[in-house]
Amino acid sequence: MENSIVKIEGLSHRYSSSWAIRDINLEVDRTGIVGLLGANGAGKSTTMNILCGALRQTEGKVYIDGIDMAADPVAAKKGIGFLPQIAPLHLDLTVDEYLSYCAKLRDIDTKKIRAAITYAKERCGVAQYSKRLIRNLSGGYRQRVGIAQAIIHRPKLVVLDEPTNGLDPNQIIEVRGLIKEIAREHAVILSTHILSEVQVMCRDIRMIDGGRIVFADSMNAFNNYMAPHSLLVRWEAPPAVERLMQISGLTRVDFLTEQRAKVYFNGDQHREGDITDRLVCDSVSEKWGLREIGPDKNTLDEIFAQLSNQHKKN
Repeated sequence: MENSIVKIEGLSHRYSSSWAIRDINLEVDRTGIVGLLGANGAGKSTTMNILCGALRQTEGKVYIDGIDMAADPVAAKKGIGFLPQIAPLHLDLTVDEYLSYCAKLRDIDTKKIRAAITYAKERCGVAQYSKRLIRNLSGGYRQRVGIAQAIIHRPKLVVLDEPTNGLDPNQIIEVRGLIKEIAREHAVILSTHILSEVQVMCRDIRMIDGGRIVFADSMNAFNNYMAPHSLLVRWEAPPAVERLMQISGLTRVDFLTEQRAKVYFNGDQHREGDITDRLVCDSVSEKWGLREIGPDKNTLDEIFAQLSNQHKKN
């Protein structure tokens, strides 16, 4: 536990007669971003509520920097900053007024509140809006203020629930950059149902489905595990399915449009690059007019299904 800021052991919680989560085990290092990925209803919110001390678990242990959350919740919570999916902002306060209020809630020494506010504003890039009402800020800057309240007491762990939800593309890029900066000094748990969010931001991934962890490893290991077994191909003058099936390694061809097809291959016996080479060579030699070829990205539901099935077998 010395190298972990979070350690969860055998965590389970039951609502009435049904289990929301079952036997969750999780460790988080002291810096970097861990993605908690799961569909709605998978158990992410229950896990985060227990982790942050808002819900008492039915079974299991949660340690924050070695402190048992159940035995000493006040001390454990001092090490956590939390931004829920709907940021707890007071829109009729200025940025400074709101952060001062949050600092007092966090029991920061009165003499240190001003320095804490300055630190949070500078880290989150909102210092220029100190005197502006929060309701007059854009969605991206409101989210920055929400993150500022989560780090104002300099916690060792920052928990973020869907932090880019509802933002436009430019705001998403800005908030992602901010979270990466924060992760240099803090451990960050980022909860989301969006696979691409985890892929571009996280070093490690914990995938939860049906209340259980079905995958726990690095992002690189996840990407290697989920190597595609199909390609998307578009031709100007596509061949017949029967001709494509003569290419060694192909197992199925589905035309999505008149010119675009999804081509399946046996990924256990053939590499994606080899199949691509064969398709390119035949397309050129037979003048099919190849215009596009690339890996098919598995949908989140398909990935959950594959990992859940493997988890059940194990």
